[in-house]
Order: sequence, then C-alpha cells, then structure tokens
Amino acid sequence: MKIGVLYSRLRVEEKWIFAALQQRGVDFDRLDDRKIHFDLEDPAPWQEYDAVLERSISYARGLYALKTLNAWGIPTVNTAAVAEACGDKIATANALSAAGVPQPATRVAFTPEAALEAIEAMGYPVVLKPVVGSWGRLLAKINDRDAAEAVLEHKAVLGSYQHSIFYVQEYIEKPGRDIRALVIGDKVIAAIYRHSPHWITNTARGGAGEVCPVTPELESLCLNATQAVGGGVLAVDVIEHPEKGLLVNEINHTLEFHTAQPTSGVDIAGEIVDYVISIAELRMQN
Repeated sequence: MKIGVLYSRLRVEEKWIFAALQQRGVDFDRLDDRKIHFDLEDPAPWQEYDAVLERSISYARGLYALKTLNAWGIPTVNTAAVAEACGDKIATANALSAAGVPQPATRVAFTPEAALEAIEAMGYPVVLKPVVGSWGRLLAKINDRDAAEAVLEHKAVLGSYQHSIFYVQEYIEKPGRDIRALVIGDKVIAAIYRHSPHWITNTARGGAGEVCPVTPELESLCLNATQAVGGGVLAVDVIEHPEKGLLVNEINHTLEFHTAQPTSGVDIAGEIVDYVISIAELRMQN
C-alpha cells in the first residue's frame, strides 16, 4: 500500500497525520501542492498511489488536483465531487436543501441592486459571505441600509468573480458559541463548542474550544448533512438557533482540527488515516 498526502504547508494537523501514518507503518509520500505538476497525458507516475489524502489550503489547487486524480481512477479523500459541494457555499446550501437538512435562511443575488432587495426582504441584520472562503474571512454583519449599500458597493468595485455573487444569510443570535462536529464516514467521532465574545466564532479568529456532547439529535443532523454532500472526512459547523434548534451553517472538506483534537481527546489524525487506509484497501482488493 502507498498513500499520498497532498498539502500546502506543514501545519500541526499534517504533522499529526504524518506521525499516524508512520505509527501504522504505511508507505506514504508528502506531496507539496506548490511543487507538483500533472501531465494530463501520462497518469502513470500517480498510479502508484492507492489513495491520496487532500489537505491543500488552497481550495482551487485541491479541487483541480482531486478532479485530475479522480479522472485517472485514483481514490481520494475527499473526492472532487465532495470538495466541490463543500467548497462553494451555494452548492452546499443547495445540497442541504435538497436533502431536507435545516440551515439558516439564505438568499443569493447577482447584482448589488438585487442583493439589496434580498437583504431588505429578509430584514436586518443579515450576514454577507463570500461564496468561497474559510477562516471567517470577508464576512460582514450588516445592520442597516447604509451599511448594506456601502458593503455591496465595495464588493462590486472589487470586481472579482467571487465578489459578483452575493450570498446573504440570516443573522442568528448565537449563545456565544457554535458547534464543530467531526464526521468520518458514518460516524461522528467528536464535537466541540467554539466560544467567542465575537459573533464570528472560528478558532482561526480566536474562538476557544470546549467538549460538546454528541447527542442523538446532533449526530443525526451531522450524518444527514454529510450524506447530502457525498460523505467522507468532513467537519460540520452547527448553529444553535434560539427558536429553530440546530442548523447546519457550513461543511468543511479539508477540516482543521488543531483545537478539536486536544480538546476532545480523540485521535482525529489517527481516525482520518484509518479511513484513508480503508479506502486504499478497497482499491487494492479490486
């Protein structure tokens, strides 16, 4: 068996994953996405891998690497289809909606004028998010029409493809926290609360972790959410709505667990590696 690990930077998660592979005696290569290249006419050099674990920080690099590897029949964790469904917030919302998974009220518009109309129809405050992005970056809580007009104008002037799509979500008064649940295959292996006095609770933005019990309700919600996008190794971000209960906010396909692993006491890196090994074994059997 041989495993490839595609990564962008050696973070603590990658160190834990490499250590888990070494502990299990698995032959693996570290594949720096800044240095590799694909000859689309020659898949042979990549056929030595029985599975590739994608850990790229760049959504675009990871997605197109997965598309290429999957086109060559090489199993990946996660698949390109899952990455595409999770990396684009509109695709995620559509998948959750089709599966009947509860989520915050969301509207999508393609011009500042239509976005302003959508915002006013929803009522202030709202949250404006980039369609692609992580770590809580470029989120804006919009409290009134003046702020809406200013932020929408800024996005329009920025002019990039991503800024021309307006993703508007209801603002939810959270109890000073949200929930991140880690799902591998058909099991919720751990969950943590992410506490913050700020309305953005990402640990990348200073949120603190605390163990969250995996209740039957949370487990069912997270498994339904991950099945809706195709399953694999995923992190489900959940909001506690004061009236509607648990809602799925986002699903992350290249999950970070630098806070979740020490907080939960679960060997998340080891669980991920065991899952990748199981995917590789399926290919070897075939």
